[in-house]
Amino acid sequence: TENDFYRHEHKAIFAALASMINGNKPADVFTVFDHLQKQRKSEEVGGIAYLAQLAQYVPSAANIRRYAEIVRERSILRKLIAASDEIATAAFNTQGKPVSVIADEAERRIFNIVESEAVVADEWESMSQMIVKELDAIQDRADGNDERAADYIPTGLAELDELLDGGMRGGQLIIVGARPGMGKSAIADTIGLQVATHLGLPVGKFSMEMQNHEGGQRALSAAARVPLHALRRPERMSQEQWSALSSGVEILRQIPFYSNDKGGLNINQLRTKARVLHRRHGLKLLVVDYLQLMSGTDPRAPRTYQLEEASRGLKTLAKDLGIPVIALVQVGRGVEKEIDQMPKMSDIKDCGAIEQDADIILFIHRPIVTKPDLGLEWKHYAKLHLAKQRGGRTGFFDLMYVGENTRF
Repeated sequence: TENDFYRHEHKAIFAALASMINGNKPADVFTVFDHLQKQRKSEEVGGIAYLAQLAQYVPSAANIRRYAEIVRERSILRKLIAASDEIATAAFNTQGKPVSVIADEAERRIFNIVESEAVVADEWESMSQMIVKELDAIQDRADGNDERAADYIPTGLAELDELLDGGMRGGQLIIVGARPGMGKSAIADTIGLQVATHLGLPVGKFSMEMQNHEGGQRALSAAARVPLHALRRPERMSQEQWSALSSGVEILRQIPFYSNDKGGLNINQLRTKARVLHRRHGLKLLVVDYLQLMSGTDPRAPRTYQLEEASRGLKTLAKDLGIPVIALVQVGRGVEKEIDQMPKMSDIKDCGAIEQDADIILFIHRPIVTKPDLGLEWKHYAKLHLAKQRGGRTGFFDLMYVGENTRF
């Protein structure tokens, strides 16, 4: 673009060339000079003599692409220099900002330059390209060619995968909503551990509600099938449970599952940490537990605005990294007064934007939590509602919840 040029006259000449070519007009020394004259810019670019000199300077048009790449690379370097100056100024003069905010802004400045300048030419695809690519993918799926067909990640819950046409897909924001104690964290962990253990794909979890050691306990309980209460009082464990625990440890030690228990992150901090994990380990699924515990970049902003910012930021992050993001949310207390206590989209607490940003919304309800006097046959029963799926089916299905192992 014209802004990639350093010298003012080159910016003006390139802008004139672009304007003429976009208007289907021939562009040569004389026509460009005429165009600049009409804009009263011919003298400031050095007149026809300088235009003629530029035209004669290039030895061959065969290497034009590489010449353009050089101009663009130098442009990126200048932007990096300018950003570095701004970062240094901000570091010398903090204006009362916390170090974490200054560091986030610095990382965002650098990342935005590299990201926005990456591959501009490849942002647009013709319908012909899209259709051919999609037909190839359909054929690969039909042939069972896993390398090309695996554009989804199964959750391991068969009926949910059936409704999701195979599983979760890159770029999706998946919301899991429920009242406290219904098993939001358990279902996210069930899916995350399934993806890391059985598929061997790297999973990241922001555990803002629980500490990492609690998450480790739950994972061990689920993998070893040893009750959580037994792990908390190991002196009461049987020999069989110790043996099962050893097997669970061997399984979990080898899986690519990463947890971060830093609380109250804002979307910029979360994005930075997720990108670092993505660069180091090739992140394929991200879990955020849970969205309402996130902070806003401006703590003085209304809470609704802060949550909108977090919700939209998570959706953007899913698209940027090309991975599914599972975000857990609390639903309002009002659902407990309803006859049918399965939450609805309007029950999502504090923020309507979550409903709009989500590609998939799941709700969990376990009747025995709100009605403890129900019989033992209800102990393991859970109902899941796929309330929203962008471009897909919705529906209800039953799950079994093993509370001792916090596992669906």
